[in-house]
Amino acid sequence: MTGFLEKAKEVVKIGDLDKYGREGVAALASATPVRTGKTAASWKYEIVNKNGTVRIIWKNTNIQNGVPIAVILQYGHATRNGGWVQGRDYINPAIQPVFDKIANEAWREVEKL
Repeated sequence: MTGFLEKAKEVVKIGDLDKYGREGVAALASATPVRTGKTAASWKYEIVNKNGTVRIIWKNTNIQNGVPIAVILQYGHATRNGGWVQGRDYINPAIQPVFDKIANEAWREVEKL
């Protein structure tokens, strides 16, 4: 069992994660609401390998006056005159297919063990 689990944790290679990182950036950029295009163009990803765990972290670098614009587009925000701009869930639907691809590829590799 230990041998199986050791092999299983290696099934998704770092190169594959790089591919998925790029796919996630493209999906997020295409789904981001566009006014100027700056937020859509500001998606990046990072692969973090720490303590035996590898993660892909998607980030948006468009920060205005300390406010992450991608986050307020997602969740909404107050206006200066006391109004509210409703957020739009664009991140989750955009990135879910990438998560599904990662899970499916990992499962196919595990089945080969």
